[in-house]
Amino acid sequence: MAAQDVLGQTARLASSSALLQVLFRVVTFGLNAFTLRYLSRELIGVVNVRLTLLYSTVVFLAREAFRRACLSGSTKRNWTKTINLLWLTVPLGVFWSVFLGLVWLHLLEVPNPSVVPHYQAGVVAFGLSAIIELLGEPCWVLAQAHLFVRLKVIAESLSVVSKCILTVTLVILYPQWGLYIFSLAQLLYASVLVMCYVIYFVMFLGSPEATKKSFPVARVKALLPNFVEDEAFVNWREARLTWSFFKQSFLKQILTEGERYVMTFLNVLNFGDQGVYDIVNNLGSLVARFVFLPIEESFYVFFAKVLERGKAVKDQKQDDVAMAANVLELLLKLVLLIGLTITVFGYAYSQLALDIYGGSMLSSGTGPDLLRCYSLYVLFLAVNGITECFTSALMCKEEVDRYNFVMLALSFIFLFISYFLTHWYGSIGFILANCFNMGIRIAHSIHYIRDYFKESTYRPLAGLLPSPFLVLIYIISGVITGFSEVFLCCDKGWMARLMHISVGALCFAATLGTMFCTETKLIHFVRSQ
Repeated sequence: MAAQDVLGQTARLASSSALLQVLFRVVTFGLNAFTLRYLSRELIGVVNVRLTLLYSTVVFLAREAFRRACLSGSTKRNWTKTINLLWLTVPLGVFWSVFLGLVWLHLLEVPNPSVVPHYQAGVVAFGLSAIIELLGEPCWVLAQAHLFVRLKVIAESLSVVSKCILTVTLVILYPQWGLYIFSLAQLLYASVLVMCYVIYFVMFLGSPEATKKSFPVARVKALLPNFVEDEAFVNWREARLTWSFFKQSFLKQILTEGERYVMTFLNVLNFGDQGVYDIVNNLGSLVARFVFLPIEESFYVFFAKVLERGKAVKDQKQDDVAMAANVLELLLKLVLLIGLTITVFGYAYSQLALDIYGGSMLSSGTGPDLLRCYSLYVLFLAVNGITECFTSALMCKEEVDRYNFVMLALSFIFLFISYFLTHWYGSIGFILANCFNMGIRIAHSIHYIRDYFKESTYRPLAGLLPSPFLVLIYIISGVITGFSEVFLCCDKGWMARLMHISVGALCFAATLGTMFCTETKLIHFVRSQ
C-alpha cells in the first residue's frame, strides 16, 4: 500500500476513533451525573478507581505488548504465526486476572459492606470481563492492521451503549444491588464487543469482498490457533519484540495509572474522595481521551507502516521519510495548539464547569483547583502522546530494551513523588507528579526524534514552536478570562455566568481566527486529511 494511501486511511481511522471517543465520554459523563443522584460517592469511587484499575491492569499487561509488536511492519506476513502469538494473550490474561484478583480480595482494604455491598462479586466480574475481551484480540489486531474503520466504530459504540442502558436501568430499578449493577454491565460490555468482531469476521471471511481485497485470512478456522508441521508455532522475531514491549508496558502501566495504584495500595484518599477525584479526572481528560488517544493509536500504525523499525533515516525511502517528517511536524503543532487552548481557557472555566456538572459537591473544596491543574497536564499529555507514538513505532529491540531501564527508574521516582506530593497537597499532588512524569518522557522522545532526523534536512520538532503572535493572543485571552472569572463567576447568579461564558466565547473566537491566519499549513493538513 502506498504511503499516501496509508496516510489517508490512517487519518480516517483517527477521526472516526475521535468521534467514537466523544460518544464514550459523553455517555460516561451523563452516566456519572445520573448515578451521583442515586448512588453514594463511595460506591462510585470503588467502581471507577478500584475495580476499573483491576480490569485495565489485566487487559493492558495481557495485550498491549502483543498489539505493538503485531502491528509493526507490513500486513504481508505469515498471519497464522501472528494469530498464534495473539492467542497467548488469553492464558496470560487468566494468570493476571487470578493473581491480581487475589490481591484485590485479600491484600487490599475491603470497603464497608453496608456502604459498598457485593465487593467480592465485583472483583470476580471485572476480572472475568477482561478475559472475555481478550478472546477477541486476534480479530481486533487484524481489523486494526487492515484499517477497518467502520468495524471498530460500530463494535465499540454498541458495547458502550449496551453497557450504559443496562447500568441506567438497574440503577433506577434496583439501586440496592450496589456493585452487582456495574459487574453485570461490565460483563455485557466485554461480551458485546467480542461478539461484534467475531460476527463481522464470520460474515467477511470467504466473501467476494475479502477475495477482492486479497485478505490474508481465508477461513474462520484460521482465526484459531493452528499448528503447522515442521514450522515454529509463532514468529520468533515478533515474540522477542513482544517480550521487549511487555517489559516496557509493565512500566508504562505504572506510569499511566500511577495515581490509582497509589490510591489503591497506600490508602492516601478515602473511597469518597477517590470518587470525586475520578469524576474530575474524567472531566479533565475529556479531550485527551477523545482526540489525543485516537490520533496516537492511528498514527502509530502510520509511522510503523511507512518507516521501517530499526533502520537509520538515510537507509529509508526518502519520499517516505519526507512524508513522515511532515506529518509528525503537523501532528505536533495540532496537539500543541489543542493543549494550549485547554490550558488557557480551562483555568478560568474549571469552577463553572464543575458547578454545572455536579453542583456544589464538585465545585467546592479542591475540585476547581484540581481541574485547573489538570488543564495544564493536558498540554503535557498532548505532546507526549505524539512524540512517544513516533519513537515506539521506530525503536529497534535494543533501543526498546534501553528505554525500559529509563522507564523503570522513572516508575520508582514517580511513585515516590506521588506519595509525598499527595501528603502535602492532597489529590492535586497526583496531577503535579503526572506532569513531572510526562515531562521526563517528552524529553526522552524529543532527544530520540532529534537524533533520528539529524542526518537529514527535516526538522519535525519545529511543530512545537507556535506563531509568536498566536502565543500573544493566548496570553491576552488568559488574562481577560481570568479577570472575568473573578468578577462574574460563580456565585453572582446565572446572568453573570452567561456574561462570563460570552467573554470566553469572544476570546476563543479571536484565538481561533488567529490560528487560521498564522497556521495555514496545519489548517490545510486538517482539511485535506
